[in-house]
Amino acid sequence: MIKVKKNANKAWVTFTYVPKEGEQKVELLGSWSDWKAESMKKKKNGDFYITKILPLGVIYEFRYFIDGKNWANDEDAIEVHNSFGGTNSAIDLSA
Repeated sequence: MIKVKKNANKAWVTFTYVPKEGEQKVELLGSWSDWKAESMKKKKNGDFYITKILPLGVIYEFRYFIDGKNWANDEDAIEVHNSFGGTNSAIDLSA
């Protein structure tokens, strides 16, 4: 799930991942940070989240990395093909 609040030339984007049973750790990787992994925080209800401040005018690609072994896309995001033959999630902040 993605929530976006735009203000001037930036957007506050909150990424939320609802874990499947047994999933313990979630990292967010995206094109805004050259795909550097960032640990997501766990809410009391078990969901994982992180908020990023991103410049407007760009389409960003991202994925979730689960427990150091599995990749997941965001169900609410658009999907784009990546260079590995799969897909990435994307968020369009270009408008």
